[in-house]
Amino acid sequence: MEDEHNCHHISTSYSQELHGCSIQTDFAFQTEYFSPSHNTEDGMFSDQYMERLLQIETDLMASDSVNQDTTIYLEALETEFRDEMDQEIQENVDVTLNEYTHLKEVEVETVEESRVADLLLMAAEAVEAQNWLLSSTIISRLNSLLARENGDTTFKRLALFFTQGLHYKSIDAPEMVYEPVCRQTNPLSTFQLFQEVSPHVKFGHFTANQAILEATQGDTDVHVVDFDIMQGIQWPPLMIDLAMRNDAALRLTAMIGDQKNVDMVQQTGRRLKEFADSINLPFMFDQMVMVSEQDFERIEVGGHTVIANCMLHQLNMPDHTSFSLVKTFLGGMTKLSPKIVALAEEELFNFVKLPSMSFVEFFSEAIHHYTAISESLLSSNYSGHKMGLRWIEKEFLGMRILDSVRKFPCEEKERVLWGERFGSLKGFKPIPLSSCNISQAKFLVGLFSGGYWVQNEKCRLALCWKSRPLTTATIWVPISKSR
Repeated sequence: MEDEHNCHHISTSYSQELHGCSIQTDFAFQTEYFSPSHNTEDGMFSDQYMERLLQIETDLMASDSVNQDTTIYLEALETEFRDEMDQEIQENVDVTLNEYTHLKEVEVETVEESRVADLLLMAAEAVEAQNWLLSSTIISRLNSLLARENGDTTFKRLALFFTQGLHYKSIDAPEMVYEPVCRQTNPLSTFQLFQEVSPHVKFGHFTANQAILEATQGDTDVHVVDFDIMQGIQWPPLMIDLAMRNDAALRLTAMIGDQKNVDMVQQTGRRLKEFADSINLPFMFDQMVMVSEQDFERIEVGGHTVIANCMLHQLNMPDHTSFSLVKTFLGGMTKLSPKIVALAEEELFNFVKLPSMSFVEFFSEAIHHYTAISESLLSSNYSGHKMGLRWIEKEFLGMRILDSVRKFPCEEKERVLWGERFGSLKGFKPIPLSSCNISQAKFLVGLFSGGYWVQNEKCRLALCWKSRPLTTATIWVPISKSR
């Protein structure tokens, strides 16, 4: 109502100002006739002067009529103007209130998320210091806070997994009495959906395949030794390209780190063999359980161009055991003198940085890393399928968060062991990726909407989301054969 009153006051003043201008004009019109040049010498009115007076009277009457009409018109105009202004003001008020409400909600949400992030870091500091009583108190507070909010934002849903991860990190403390979270129900299906709706997995696969094609140009017998074959989704595109060479043949040896995966790998081999037969590509598939570097001496490589392929995109975050397997794989591959080593890894598990990072530093990086991945998925072409994205969030990202927090070592001497993997690459050096490989990576990323882009520097090709690298691919060659 105050706004309406102000609007009315402004309109009335505007009308009075116009009316004042009309009065001033009439007065100037009258004084013009009463100027000294029109007076008689004797002060007597002449006939001519009387005629002018009559004319003035007539003009004044006409002026009064005009002023009256003008006043009526201005009053009507004022009423119309006031009505329009009232409506416009009300609309502006509604818009302003909506914008204010939205900004207030964003502000409250930002404050709440900032508060949750602060509590998470405080809990991580308590866990690193092994202050179980304090960590228990903060974790209990986080559980209560996040349960009340009911996970209404992506960050808060992820925060639940980070909170549970901190609980698992301190599971030996007597104060911790929470029930363990359920494990993945169908991890391979979830991982397959993840690699279909985002470029994270394809980025490493396509970069490695292109490097393999370039390294084996002119070679007929190609032998790839694969660290983590999983469902074998990397290999059909390469097999098609090799089949187009007419005289090329492919042998694929899958190295298995866990005996329980033998059956799954056998099924993968059968599917790949069927595919190879369908495109007339000579193909052989072998598998071997990897225990030590000496196991690689049993791999037959006579006359073959050997390629080492190491895609570190496990369903769960690598721990000391799987890092030891990576070290074993790379160390064993040096015995086979591979032409190249194709390596892809998550930036979060950058082994150059890991040994010098504290648990709290890693925890903070993990929050940023998984939040970026989740945001990238929400901006993807698949964003309209909320159930699928929630499934990925819970079954894939959630489990990786739990494993990341639970398995990362707090002790420095154990973190150093994580970094020993690169010791196996001492006889190798990274090389720049070809312009064709870089162009292919950019084309792949362009197929997905959002803020994805490719960073190429220091012999590293990185898939980035906005300002944060997510996955990195590098190609290594023996130092004696580096180009």
